[in-house]
Amino acid sequence: MDAGFSAEQDDIRRTLRELLRKRCGPAEVRAAADAPAGHDPGLWEALAARLGLPGLALPERYGGAGCPVTDLALACEEAGRFLAPTPLLATAALAAPLLLALGTEEQRAGLLPRIAAGDLTAALAVPGAALATALALTGPNGGGWAGGGRAGGIQARRVDGRWRLYGEAEQVLDGHSAGLLVVAAHTGGFARSRTLLFLVSGDAAGLVRVRQTALDATRPQGRLQLRDVEAELLGEERERPEPGERGGVPAVLAAVGDTAAAVLACEAVGAADRVLERTVEHVGRREQFGRAIGSFQAVKHRLADVYVQVQAARSAAYYAAWATARDERVGGLALAQGLQALRTAAAEAVQLHGGIGFTWEHEAHLYFKRATGDELLFGPVHRLRAHAARAARLFERQEVTV
Repeated sequence: MDAGFSAEQDDIRRTLRELLRKRCGPAEVRAAADAPAGHDPGLWEALAARLGLPGLALPERYGGAGCPVTDLALACEEAGRFLAPTPLLATAALAAPLLLALGTEEQRAGLLPRIAAGDLTAALAVPGAALATALALTGPNGGGWAGGGRAGGIQARRVDGRWRLYGEAEQVLDGHSAGLLVVAAHTGGFARSRTLLFLVSGDAAGLVRVRQTALDATRPQGRLQLRDVEAELLGEERERPEPGERGGVPAVLAAVGDTAAAVLACEAVGAADRVLERTVEHVGRREQFGRAIGSFQAVKHRLADVYVQVQAARSAAYYAAWATARDERVGGLALAQGLQALRTAAAEAVQLHGGIGFTWEHEAHLYFKRATGDELLFGPVHRLRAHAARAARLFERQEVTV
């Protein structure tokens, strides 16, 4: 692995950081999070038109830049530093890779150029609160997470040659505002049950979307109700794939989940680095007993521990992003380390800022909520690590022959 970055990658990071520093101060972030869409449309237009972020990892033939996932991960690291509320994660890291992997040529040509240009945002909708399971981050995704005929899932039926969807999805990232929904639904009877992905327009008849009150307001979520909604199958109609087949929907979701986890890990590292930086600045200014509190050895030790965690998480996140192109799935483990570092850095920020750190007006609580909210969506940390250990067969007894 080459630990250095190219000149183009350094340019992306520098340009993006300058833009976000101007457009994503604490007041701007709060205003964007409180907007009906959950983000600033003007900022999203700048990120898409000026920097081409939605199409960074898309092929050039579909209007993208053809860059590796590492470039998208570095962009999300900068977005994470400022907790920028944008549809980048839901569109570019979750929905677009599914369209690229499973869509027909007509679907790709019709949708991906619009996504790359920023004209179309997209979201992945799975039943209930099963996002981490569907992406195979906390366990295998071969079970009945898509409904399996039970209440609370999403069912797909063919009526007069057209697919119709029934059911409900919660905790859909940007689901209340996305122009396109990629919906996972269960279809078939007991003997031929399977999970498929469908395309649903954001203004489809029978679709009811409501923004949910989320712990992390900078990561907006929607609740979807599908009431006899017409949908288009993502990909071509085919017989049920054999178990373990690489082209099956669960396998593709698992691959996308690992890539998304690497991107999320970089985003968490960016947030952790920023909140640590802010804390160091504060303890250098705040005086107690005639001295800056940052000069006390106990404070130094606490911040040094956070620094080590952030740097270790950064190394793991960069490696996971690099490894996605080599079919090495370590994104979940990197995400666990990134979320742990962010949670520790945010908790120390709240404490070391003293009384002001507990107030609603200060931004420290936003970083703590980002760490906690991401664990609720994609974790928790101990389950991410446990699944990675099982996948690596870490605790299985190995026979040693001499």
